[in-house]
Amino acid sequence: MRHWYDQAIIYQIYPKSFQDSNSDGIGDLNGIRKRIPYLKELGINAVWLNPIFVSPQVDNGYDVSNYFAIDPKMGTMEDMDNLIKEMHEAGIHVIMDFVLNHTSDQHPWFQDAVKNPESIYRDYYIFAGENNQRPNNWGSFFGGSVWENDPAGTGQFYFHLFDKRMPDLNWNNPEVRHAMTEIAKYWLEKGIDGLRLDAFIHIAKADLRQNFPVNCKDEEPVIAEPFFANLPQVQKWMRPFCEEIKQDYPDALLLGEAASANVNLAVDYTNKDNHLMDSVITFRYFTEDQSKIDPSFLSNYQPKPLDWVKFKQNQTIWQQTLSGISKPTLYWNNHDMARLATRIAKNDTQARSLAMLMYLQCGIPIIYYGEELGMRNLQFENVHDFQDDTVKEFVKSAEKAGVTSKEALLMASKTHKLPARGPMPWDNERNNGFTDKEPWIKGKKLDETNAADEITDDSSMFNFYKKLISLKKEQLFQDGNYYLWSTSDGSYVYERNLKDKKALIAVSLSQEPIEIEVGKEFSSERLSAGQYDLVAGKLRLEPYAGVVLEN
Repeated sequence: MRHWYDQAIIYQIYPKSFQDSNSDGIGDLNGIRKRIPYLKELGINAVWLNPIFVSPQVDNGYDVSNYFAIDPKMGTMEDMDNLIKEMHEAGIHVIMDFVLNHTSDQHPWFQDAVKNPESIYRDYYIFAGENNQRPNNWGSFFGGSVWENDPAGTGQFYFHLFDKRMPDLNWNNPEVRHAMTEIAKYWLEKGIDGLRLDAFIHIAKADLRQNFPVNCKDEEPVIAEPFFANLPQVQKWMRPFCEEIKQDYPDALLLGEAASANVNLAVDYTNKDNHLMDSVITFRYFTEDQSKIDPSFLSNYQPKPLDWVKFKQNQTIWQQTLSGISKPTLYWNNHDMARLATRIAKNDTQARSLAMLMYLQCGIPIIYYGEELGMRNLQFENVHDFQDDTVKEFVKSAEKAGVTSKEALLMASKTHKLPARGPMPWDNERNNGFTDKEPWIKGKKLDETNAADEITDDSSMFNFYKKLISLKKEQLFQDGNYYLWSTSDGSYVYERNLKDKKALIAVSLSQEPIEIEVGKEFSSERLSAGQYDLVAGKLRLEPYAGVVLEN
């Protein structure tokens, strides 16, 4: 059975940064509605909205305090209903971010759990320990311990993988599993077309008594990921959730965020026989080259180039292993990482070539808002703008090593996720048409891109992406086989073929011209970036150039 998402081309919208419609400096649902014609012009057929539920915004909406209501800063439920309706009229499907591993500490369930230790909601969360002694040495992804003192003063602690104001739900409790299923079905009944299942791989935890083995002298909490990621119970608990949704909404896309899952787990999560997800998003694509790190200070925000050999290996393994199982997701950037044009691409030509490289592979493209304009990270000039204590630690570490705070902040601006969430530039007016007030996020814009100028420029990045998306919709690039050619480290060359139709995607990764023997079979250009020559079956690519050739 074919589904709409088999040919999905997803555009990720970070609502706070897309378009402000009510002059409060924060993007909202009516702002997105205003830009539906732009999305239709680009050619995408689905949008993924980062969280829009009621939230204290400790983690930009991933701390949900009411799953059944729209955050007032985003708009109203009527606005959401209208957005779904108008998106559908434009031929665009709507995917919502669904946070199912944790809630906000302001959620009524948690509030009741700590106000009344006998509450039925106490078991909706994970409480453990006694006499003010933490159960184990596990560390939070946001720093410190996963354990925070019970506000009720019981001497116990509650578990939080992320911020301490984001307590983890207890999926071992069948009532929690039922409640989360009902929430998901509520939104599907409203007409949305899919769910991005945030952090689902973390819903199961190992025995809470088990410390992660470390040096006996080391008393600092440790990220014990094997004890709270991809455990077998994840599949056991997610299967009824997914089956019930698919039974009632067979055409709904279930897109799982499986950040640390390897390719074999991805097979488990997306194999149709397992009745789980349709596709997953992995963070395993991008292996960084660690050889240039300065060991005299913290490495977390030091810029690191991609290891292109490892990248080839990663891509090919995922492409080949998932073949016939599910379509991998294809992306260069998202709200949790620096932008393509900042992190990887050396110039405009390479940004285009890398887009061809990624999105014409087998899989579902996910294009991060503004990527189609060549948007870069903002530059933050104050450590507080990052809203992240790890950046403060990085800057202090760099200063001790003789690096100026300005240089350290520049490094962090190039690598941190928050500067990648800058306002969408629509035109040349104040704040590039995003808002007529001060934007919610501060930072210096390092590019001159804006949608109005690019739409009217045939040679622009926008119009390149428009052609690329149109090409991706062709059957060859949707259903064709894939295999990577063996070429030098300075190039990435692969073939797509379907029956008697063939295409070759050849991209230079080098700052020097390169030559590739492609034979005389591939002679017709479909799309290109930068300069190239094709003479008698020999392809010469200028630095960072790329081309799509067909037979």
